[in-house]
Amino acid sequence: MKILVVNCGSSSLKFQLIDMENEEVLAKGKCDRIGGSDGEIGSPFIEYKANGQKIKEELPLQNHVAAFRAVVRYLTDEKVGAVKTLDEVSAIGHRVVNAGPFFKESTLVTPEVLDRFKTKSIPYAPLHNPAALQGINACFETMKGIPQVLVFDTTFHQTMPEEAYMYGLPYEWYEEDGVRRYGAHGMSHEFVTMEAAKLLGKKPEEVNMISCHLGNGSSITAVKNGKCVDTSMGFTPLEGLVMGTRCGDIDPAIIEFIMDRKGLDIHEMLNILNKKSGLLALSGKTGDIRDLRILRDSGDARAAMALNVLAYRVKKYIGAYMAVLGHIDCITFEGGIGEHNPEIVKACVDGLEEFGIKYDPAHIDDEMYEGVISTKDSKVKMFVIATNEEIVIAKEALRLVK
Repeated sequence: MKILVVNCGSSSLKFQLIDMENEEVLAKGKCDRIGGSDGEIGSPFIEYKANGQKIKEELPLQNHVAAFRAVVRYLTDEKVGAVKTLDEVSAIGHRVVNAGPFFKESTLVTPEVLDRFKTKSIPYAPLHNPAALQGINACFETMKGIPQVLVFDTTFHQTMPEEAYMYGLPYEWYEEDGVRRYGAHGMSHEFVTMEAAKLLGKKPEEVNMISCHLGNGSSITAVKNGKCVDTSMGFTPLEGLVMGTRCGDIDPAIIEFIMDRKGLDIHEMLNILNKKSGLLALSGKTGDIRDLRILRDSGDARAAMALNVLAYRVKKYIGAYMAVLGHIDCITFEGGIGEHNPEIVKACVDGLEEFGIKYDPAHIDDEMYEGVISTKDSKVKMFVIATNEEIVIAKEALRLVK
């Protein structure tokens, strides 16, 4: 059976076509810089890899629907396609960041499920869920009759104890409205936990670790005995680290203060917090880490400051989760930033040598490195692991359509 995995991020769409008989990836790629309206330097593009060929093409990807149509065009292309027709695709698996209290486990898409997701779940991930919904609708348009499955990033975080997921807010908000910490990037943290255990030569239930998923959206998760016990994202993916366009942790009183002074309504404010804040706001030019490094190296002080803020926030969460866990076996780095920006990773752990965390400078210039990045005498191992949310999604889709 062949499963098409669609993983819509806030400004990207990753895809893989996987033959589940042997878990072979038949085709993979990504659409990046979708929308092109967040101050990014460069044009939207698609990268596609199949049958030993790799193609990159700049395209006007105004939204995720346009990006998905580009993916389908490449998958079925006579020369570079991975399937002759879409009939060869048995199911489509969608990554969903957070559906709130309405979905806790993976589910087949039915009219009732789609309506519940559209009418109730969107506010729980306002930057991501609309993109996922666009992908689902595009699949209905172009791949009629093929089962679709929603797989949720929040499932891995269901093991958090109540002291980690509860907020100091009126309790009826939790009971009646589902206000609590949900987290995100659960599939990535789950996959990396399994891979880290292999690298350590341990069973997952024997591992204490801190997983750092760093990308346009970023989160850090504390894992104890293979299970999530805390995570940086909260009720929505807005909480936590400073991200590409999201503010991360702030004093909530700032919201009313600025709304009054600037004459903003709540929708304008939420748009700013989700789409016009973070690294984009700090630099004043871009939220893309690649462009920020170029700007910093050319002498842009605000770009340098934005990168410093990012590294500082990551380091602060690492320290907090070390306290929560008591003992850690390893720290992992994954995601677009974690996997391809060694100098940023190094900055995130600089100064932690007294805690037995030592970065190996031999890897500072290798932006495609995967594996151990700590020194031999580092008490806490550090790994760069190429995350694979897609295989987690594909397995869940297969389980539900078999």
